[in-house]
Amino acid sequence: MRQLKAIIFDVDGTLAETERDGHRVAFNRAFTDSGLNWHWDEALYGKLLAVTGGKERIRYFLSNFHPDFEYDGNIDELIIKLHAIKTKHYVALLEGNAIDLRPGVVRLINEIRDAGLRLAIATTTTPANVTALIENTLGKEALGWFDCIAAGDIVPAKKPAPDIFDYCLQQLGLSADECLVFEDSANGVRSSCAANIPTVVTSNNYTSEDDFTGAISVFDHLGEPDLPYERISGKAISGSYITVDSLKQLHTSE
Repeated sequence: MRQLKAIIFDVDGTLAETERDGHRVAFNRAFTDSGLNWHWDEALYGKLLAVTGGKERIRYFLSNFHPDFEYDGNIDELIIKLHAIKTKHYVALLEGNAIDLRPGVVRLINEIRDAGLRLAIATTTTPANVTALIENTLGKEALGWFDCIAAGDIVPAKKPAPDIFDYCLQQLGLSADECLVFEDSANGVRSSCAANIPTVVTSNNYTSEDDFTGAISVFDHLGEPDLPYERISGKAISGSYITVDSLKQLHTSE
């Protein structure tokens, strides 16, 4: 019987509802700061989430929703500049406690640590964004709880490519079947499954209609003793909220 040794978390949409109330707001503030009349409302941003990575998302927006945009300078430099400004605004939102972790995240992370399992992060968001989220929700010391924080452009291809998870496994020194991933999106599941890592989904408003083929189970969130999860699809677990025992149960069922 294979043994579960590490839990790997995605960040945006998985640990916190960062997309709608964080990244989207920060992008719009960056556009305003740069004198651009672009505005990403919630519906448009949902469509842009088809692409992972902030810089990639801007490029996708220009190609598919604003193809008539004209710019005298280097468009690549503009995208890099906009993304840098956006990151500053996003970090400021986190420092202002504008974004909370999703239900059950703090509880489960503490249980994972108490059980002696390892923690890791695999995300397409920038290292600065990860640091700001962890420090402002779990505390500065919490960064040391994660044996690997794989983030941003550390690998050449972003999700749905498996590169970020392959890198994370290498850094952990573990095989895919010794880990379990938490994701929230179709691209995330495609990425983790391509790396052959068993995956559990906690969906959100943006991803509830995604195709999660390959995931063991899909829940609406991790749950709390007074806030039970809803199992949307996949294998059932005992109890009304996800625990370390639940994770071991799901892991061994694969």
